[in-house]
Amino acid sequence: MSDLSSCVLNEDESRPGGGNLILLIEDDRELAEEIRLDLEASSHAVRVAKTLTEGLRIVRSGDAAVLVIDRVLEGENGLSIVEALRSEGNWTPVLVISERTSVDERIAGLKAGCDDYLVRPFDIRELTARVEALLRRRGDVGVIRLRVGDLEMDLIERTVRFEGKLVELVPREFKLLEYFMRRPSQTVTRAMLLEDVWNFQPPAYTNVVDVQVGNLRRKLDPGGSRRVIVSVRSVGFKLNADHSGLSTRPQ
Repeated sequence: MSDLSSCVLNEDESRPGGGNLILLIEDDRELAEEIRLDLEASSHAVRVAKTLTEGLRIVRSGDAAVLVIDRVLEGENGLSIVEALRSEGNWTPVLVISERTSVDERIAGLKAGCDDYLVRPFDIRELTARVEALLRRRGDVGVIRLRVGDLEMDLIERTVRFEGKLVELVPREFKLLEYFMRRPSQTVTRAMLLEDVWNFQPPAYTNVVDVQVGNLRRKLDPGGSRRVIVSVRSVGFKLNADHSGLSTRPQ
């Protein structure tokens, strides 16, 4: 990879929102400038990098609150940085922008561990709104753990335990379970899950929800004796908080 030609903006100023630096990895100068200006107009500090090498170094330093990255950078796969970070246990929220519109491409991005996926062409204001949504999600420190009966999720350590046993989940499964645990006993539709967990706009014709819910069920209850997540016929799913006296307790 080539050396970075990057600019650091407003780093000596007090950053609003608790020092929320947005790292943008984008080699299209014109697009990068548009994004930078709109984010700064909303009072965000922005750093722009042109290469994956420099971008990865900055994220690993812990300075970035949200990472915005192009899917393809000078012929290289932008998702590789997401996979590298997730493998290291780094959960910095990531928004990927891409010209690739297929459902398979979006699924590939989400499986790599990105939190949102925006397809070109897009309104720059939408990108800023999505970044701010990721910042709000990251800044939700009021709840450290979620507990629904025998299910406990630690949002800081990113761990899940069921009946006291550690459950190994991939990032998308963790996000899916968190969505259910924040809505115990509430029926959620496939469209809600596609839009809120996978960031797809319905109608999105894919079985990714059913596949991932099935995977999550098997990990939580390999024997199938506890109906933790139940199907609601023709509607969707719900976390069965009423089964065996389960109760919800955010901490």
